[in-house]
Amino acid sequence: MKTALKRRINAILTGARLRRTTPRIAVLSALLKAAAPITQEHIAASLGRYAPNKVTIYRTLETFLAAGIVHKAFLHDRTWHFELAHNCTAAQCHPHLTCTNCGETHCLPDLDIPMLQTHHKGFIIHRRQTRLEGLCPKCSKV
Repeated sequence: MKTALKRRINAILTGARLRRTTPRIAVLSALLKAAAPITQEHIAASLGRYAPNKVTIYRTLETFLAAGIVHKAFLHDRTWHFELAHNCTAAQCHPHLTCTNCGETHCLPDLDIPMLQTHHKGFIIHRRQTRLEGLCPKCSKV
């Protein structure tokens, strides 16, 4: 593992007051290397034979969720996608665009979508997630 990646992982775990365990380091490494939100299965696949078992990955993600390190970006095909929470606030996640042609999901942290009212007809909105569908730059050129 590269030194810069190790330093970033150590800083994240230290900031969250979590011990540096092999599964936590592995899962964080996969999340840091990912260009978009990924599933538990993608994490295991990216780690290959060094991947912790699925239960350990799930528990690690739950620990990271509770510590505010990651968040559930969106649910697609009944599977949660996770990403680091550094581009989001407690009330609003940055938008994501899933390409309807290639299926890739892209983070759009610089796209500003105004926050809606927090109260609407008796509903109280605590957190907003925006998932857009369309064409990515690669597919829109075709």
